[in-house]
Amino acid sequence: MTRELAKGYEPHDVEKRWYAEWEGKGYFHAAATSDKKPYSIVIPPPNVTGALHMGHALNNTLQDILCRWKRMQGYNVLWMPGTDHAGIATQNVVERQLAAEGKDRHDLGREEFIERVWKWKAESGGQIIGQLKRLGASCDWERERFTMDEGLSTAVRTVFVKLYEDGLIYRDNRLINWCPRCHTALSDIEVEHEDKKGHLWHIRYPVTGQPGTFLVVATTRPETMLGDTAVAVHPGDERYKHLIGKMVTLPLIGREIPVVADEYVELEFGTGVVKITPAHDFNDFEVGLRHGLDRINVFDESGIVNAAGHQYEGMDRFAARTRIVAELEAAGLLEKIDDHAMSVGGCYRCKTVVEPYLSLQWYVKVAPLAERALDAVKSGKTRILPKQWENTYYDWMENIRDWCISRQIWWGHRIPAWFCDHCDHITVSMETPSKCSQCGSDELRQETDVLDTWFSSALWPFSTMGWPEQTGELKTFYPTACLVTGFDILFFWVARMMMMGLHFMDKVPFTDVYIHALVRDAQGQKMSKSKGNVIDPLTIIEQYGTDAFRFTLAAFAAQGRDIKLAEERIAGYRNFCNKVWNAARFTLMNLEGFNPDGMRFEDLELTQGDKWILHRLNEAARIVDETLSGYRYNESAMALYQFTWSEFCDWYLELSKQDLYNGTAERKQHARFVLWYVLENLLRLLHPFMPFITEEIWQALPGSKATPTIMQADYPAPSDHLNFAGAAADMERVMEVIGGIRNIRGEMEVPPSKQIAVILSCDSAESLRLMKHNEGYIISLARVSDLAIGQAIEQPADASIQVAGDIQIYVPLKGLVDVAAEEERLLKEIAKIEKEIEMFSKKLESPAFVDRAPAEIVAKERQKLAEVNGKKLVLEESLDKIRKMK
Repeated sequence: MTRELAKGYEPHDVEKRWYAEWEGKGYFHAAATSDKKPYSIVIPPPNVTGALHMGHALNNTLQDILCRWKRMQGYNVLWMPGTDHAGIATQNVVERQLAAEGKDRHDLGREEFIERVWKWKAESGGQIIGQLKRLGASCDWERERFTMDEGLSTAVRTVFVKLYEDGLIYRDNRLINWCPRCHTALSDIEVEHEDKKGHLWHIRYPVTGQPGTFLVVATTRPETMLGDTAVAVHPGDERYKHLIGKMVTLPLIGREIPVVADEYVELEFGTGVVKITPAHDFNDFEVGLRHGLDRINVFDESGIVNAAGHQYEGMDRFAARTRIVAELEAAGLLEKIDDHAMSVGGCYRCKTVVEPYLSLQWYVKVAPLAERALDAVKSGKTRILPKQWENTYYDWMENIRDWCISRQIWWGHRIPAWFCDHCDHITVSMETPSKCSQCGSDELRQETDVLDTWFSSALWPFSTMGWPEQTGELKTFYPTACLVTGFDILFFWVARMMMMGLHFMDKVPFTDVYIHALVRDAQGQKMSKSKGNVIDPLTIIEQYGTDAFRFTLAAFAAQGRDIKLAEERIAGYRNFCNKVWNAARFTLMNLEGFNPDGMRFEDLELTQGDKWILHRLNEAARIVDETLSGYRYNESAMALYQFTWSEFCDWYLELSKQDLYNGTAERKQHARFVLWYVLENLLRLLHPFMPFITEEIWQALPGSKATPTIMQADYPAPSDHLNFAGAAADMERVMEVIGGIRNIRGEMEVPPSKQIAVILSCDSAESLRLMKHNEGYIISLARVSDLAIGQAIEQPADASIQVAGDIQIYVPLKGLVDVAAEEERLLKEIAKIEKEIEMFSKKLESPAFVDRAPAEIVAKERQKLAEVNGKKLVLEESLDKIRKMK
């Protein structure tokens, strides 16, 4: 029984209704154990503070396409959802609330502040989950995790304790990114760099014992000179070889520091002399280690100059800079100041300029972990796609540094380490210890630092499945099939998941890593609030519907190429949704009272048009299967778009009308079956890309259904019994003739309602047979009143001509056409063909092509040249005849 569709597709009611149905009936839920093959993906957990942006929309659309596709292929699919506690970001949200109340976190104390954060999460956190549902994400929401839920907290503590016991976690006084406002260490990804105009100050350092002799160094941060412990030159620099091992005097402070030789110094850059400040520059820190230099920290946690800064103590770092520059100039020690463009790092939350800062922190010794993670990609256990990102991964992993995992904030996984005030021993334990594990004292205090957010995220693929318990989910779904993510966290997240997965599960966490590109604006600019070019996904969904938005993202998701997104592109795919809807309405109107149950292809008499559309459907299924398997989403989307719009809607619906309206009862029934079959399969092909509209239409189709939802229906696979290559090729020749007639009508501006006479002159008996067999299609689709088909028919003097293979199409123009306009058209056609002739001729005149290309390729090019020369001859004859009509 068919159900009538509304005249126009209104997405919002449909989306709301079907998502509630899918989720309510548990269609997204995976079985912990099943006879089906498993397929699993873990969602890159969005921050609990987050709102859906274009990156999320692209990332989760691509994941959902894979999950819906695999579900329909019969897999037991787990798409594991969840959110990240986002330590600094979440703490800042709650701190801003407190500031509005005239308080700060210290007024509440640690325990009460953490309770306040949990309260905020319960009331306001996780809005992004609802937004992902609007996107159609078919996650297993019954298994939703949070990086600080009880199970994941146990996993985090287990990993920390085990790594510590294995000697892979330690404490050290090293240089880190420090936010003077948030008072915490930051990972590199939490530092946002911005290009700014700055200065390069050239400072004279007097050589000790050589009055009037100076070494000139250039710096963008003169305030850090307070912590200089050396100046460095390249060991091969002839200008300064005689000074290596000598001393210079630190301007304004008067402390003597050595001249050291280090290959880190670039000979050609600046003066070839650099100041070395091990406590305030990452490169200088490494130089300092090589030369055994002191590390003098000249700032406190708030960026205020400390006692090591002598007369500048108590000054803000930037105020100190101003005063130092003025005093250097007054002392004649400032040689010059250059304008200098520079990249300045800021805290990603509060935007405060980040300071390289010497601090006692916790670290993971990553080199032993990185070795296996590196080998896993090199050996092919994990593929990174597009492949170009493998080299980036190798570069990072081969030059990896130990990972600073401690953060000086309150919201997060508190480090399970206790300091003994009696003997200074550190006890690391799963449970809170009652006494020191070394001396037995009960004078213990827990570390106040929490773990880097990326520490818990690194365990995500196995912790979300219940580890350290050996659960059914772990056994079934680990390792996961694929990770879909952005390139910006390839190292910070992906590499760390690889290391942790291999260390604790002895298996890679995922077989494939697909790195998607950025979504940019229409001009290719990165979206940002400051530029005012941000496109809000929720606004787009509201305006155009989810399916149009999803299909747009898939259609432009070419591997390795950023997406240039403009609203008119999304509007174009909304038109595609409407095209699908209208095609379904036409089909359903012609299926009234029809029941496909029990009908089989072997019992049907198929027309040339039927075989063509079934063959093209089969080809579309083959292309989608091949391209989705290779994460070539754009190729899958384009194959479906082309089939739907250009073949099913533009051609087959028109071809079918001949049988639906004028055929015998049997022929009409056969045509209805093919129409139903093609639409039903097309909806299943489209479903992973456009889930809502396809479910709505599919439910309206006649016939009994094996599953209650299209989500669970089989995904169409290419089939040999639908391979009608010969019949399809013949039909395309007929369509080329129809297209040729339509072209003449269009170019001559013959109204669609006006029927015309057409003559087809066929050069071969095979073409003659084919045209006669399909004359009904030609008459119907080209609106022909009088069709003559034969061989060696002379072109009438007043006829326009098109050529389709070895068939000349003549349309008598008397009373139909403007002769002058037809002459102009023919001249344009001849000019176009002459360019083709020139192109093929040049190719065939080139020894480089003729001698090196395979013989069959050269033969094909010669055949093409012969064909275009033949076309030109025909067009020139036509031009001659039209000129005689003047």
